[in-house]
Amino acid sequence: MPEEKPDLKIVSVGDVPWNEVKAQAHADGRRVSVWEKFLEWSPERMVIYARYDAGVIIERHSHKSDHFVFVVAGEVLIGDRPCPAGTHITLEHGAAFGPLVAGPEGATLYEIMTGDPRAVPADPEGFEELLARRGVQPLPNPPVPWPDWLAPRTDSSGSSPGSPPGAAG
Repeated sequence: MPEEKPDLKIVSVGDVPWNEVKAQAHADGRRVSVWEKFLEWSPERMVIYARYDAGVIIERHSHKSDHFVFVVAGEVLIGDRPCPAGTHITLEHGAAFGPLVAGPEGATLYEIMTGDPRAVPADPEGFEELLARRGVQPLPNPPVPWPDWLAPRTDSSGSSPGSPPGAAG
């Protein structure tokens, strides 16, 4: 049996489409979203180039895998900690972070997850309270190209059971 050789994969971020994966209606009438380019998505890893619109709020959560985040541009507040461009975040499998709030210019992130990338809510009640205080309404998750081999989405969202899965967080 011939030995399998590892693949060389080269992807240009400009060749990959943006996918809206989370959306919110803010009190000022804006639709605010998380956008992701899936640079690689396999059972072993997920590599994302993400854009957070200004003010988007992501719940405190963990992932079902190790998760690495690099803030490329803008700023994101993680809990009480400002994370400007140049910040690296490492979350071991199951470590929770957030809530995440994109700064006034939004944020661009480069993310890698090693295994199951699905998010697991860490404080749903606190998230609902935060959204209510800020006048933010979660909108149904937009459909994304969810792979057949990955189980349905696990994060809380504006969607109801049976709606198309998404990928953010």
